[in-house]
Amino acid sequence: MGEWFLNLSIPWMAFVVFAATYVVAACVYLVVVRLAVDDRRARAFKAFSPGMLPPLGIIFGLLVGFVAVQVWNDFDKVKLAVATEASSLRAVVLLGETLPAEQRMHLRTLINSHIEEAVNRECPAMAHQRLKLATLPAAMVEALQLTVSLKPQDESQRIAQREMVSALHRAADARRQRIILSQSTVGPVKWAAILLQGLCALIAIAMVHSDNRLTCAIALIIFATGIALSSLLIAAYSAPFSGDISVKPELLQQVIPSETATMQPNGG
Repeated sequence: MGEWFLNLSIPWMAFVVFAATYVVAACVYLVVVRLAVDDRRARAFKAFSPGMLPPLGIIFGLLVGFVAVQVWNDFDKVKLAVATEASSLRAVVLLGETLPAEQRMHLRTLINSHIEEAVNRECPAMAHQRLKLATLPAAMVEALQLTVSLKPQDESQRIAQREMVSALHRAADARRQRIILSQSTVGPVKWAAILLQGLCALIAIAMVHSDNRLTCAIALIIFATGIALSSLLIAAYSAPFSGDISVKPELLQQVIPSETATMQPNGG
């Protein structure tokens, strides 16, 4: 599925999907109706068993369900990864309050730099599926090094240090998860399977009702609407960081509100 299409607003995406589906349905209708003019072909079409329609519809529904479950699960995992990263970074900031002023401010600056990088560079890159795991979060790595190198003065700082290291590891793992999931797409084979099965069902419907043009047109419009709606739902959620329905970085921006309020994402 083209990047331009996934970045469309929902109304325009719906227009493209429904228009394309109805055009295909109209072509099927015209071809079958024209072929049915010949008596031999008309008898052949009527000999096609209506009992084939339910299995074709069920297979189409199973294919849509199979792909939709993957898409929506990935979308939910992305939201969870972003929430986990934000929560872990917030925990680091709160635990850092036990540190001396200079180290505390240095740590907050590093966390803020990581959030700014995630919002302004990583999110747009993930929207275009260009961010790779090889790209290290420099500010987060430095924050981890700073935390590990701390020399606790008392038991409270020792506990805080241990918890901050653990929270930074969780944040780094959540970042890895969102990068991996940003690469997840509905591949061409899956789209081909759904659309070809839908086309087969449209052709079968047109053949069964070829002797009644009005009934044929109504049946094709109804099933084409189902195909378009299913395709729209899958396409709208298939790219977690693109389009109107996407995961936004607001939670990350809320980690240090006073310092991140002015940051605006460039995309994703």
